[in-house]
Amino acid sequence: NHPTGQRMIKFRASSLADIMTDPKSKDEILSVGAKTAIEKIAKEFVYGFDRVISSRPIEKGLQVEDESIALLNSVLFTSYEKNTERRTNDWITGECDIFTGDAIYDIKSSWSLDTFPVLAKHGEDKTYEWQLRAYMWLWDVDRANIAYCLVSTPEHLIGYEDQQLHNVSHINPELRVTIVPYERDRQLEEKIKVKVDAARIYYESVIQEISKQHTF
Repeated sequence: NHPTGQRMIKFRASSLADIMTDPKSKDEILSVGAKTAIEKIAKEFVYGFDRVISSRPIEKGLQVEDESIALLNSVLFTSYEKNTERRTNDWITGECDIFTGDAIYDIKSSWSLDTFPVLAKHGEDKTYEWQLRAYMWLWDVDRANIAYCLVSTPEHLIGYEDQQLHNVSHINPELRVTIVPYERDRQLEEKIKVKVDAARIYYESVIQEISKQHTF
């Protein structure tokens, strides 16, 4: 099935979308973008490093996660807690934010009032959708939701931006949570298997090619 059998890479739920795009040609399984993403992962493996992407919106997301969960609980009248369990199957691995017992919530803390999606359709996002599909599969549940939460940005991250877009705690809590729901689709889980299997084969070939081109 795969050339060496040693490195059965599993795709993280958060980066699954990178390989799920459809190629232009019907004869291909992986798109050009998917191959580029796999080449980057192969480079990280060969050179032994992890690309860490950082930005102020990402920093905010990490720093206010507990606050966003508290905001969600306040509007849903729930007492959900942050999930710390990572689950893995033969193809993918992931750690969802909240597992309710029969559904998943993934928290996305918006950067500012400007970027906060007020309507669910504005919050639909292919990357997040594939992430949630991975979680539904791993946790074996039929429903998952993106929960966009708008909480005030930590002062040191705002920089020169308009404070009004970042200091939002005076706004009604209900207006600061937007839920985008998804339902499980087992056919798409089959598609994930096919893409990951193809990605593994391509990954091995890239590693071999790097080795070949750097043997002098």
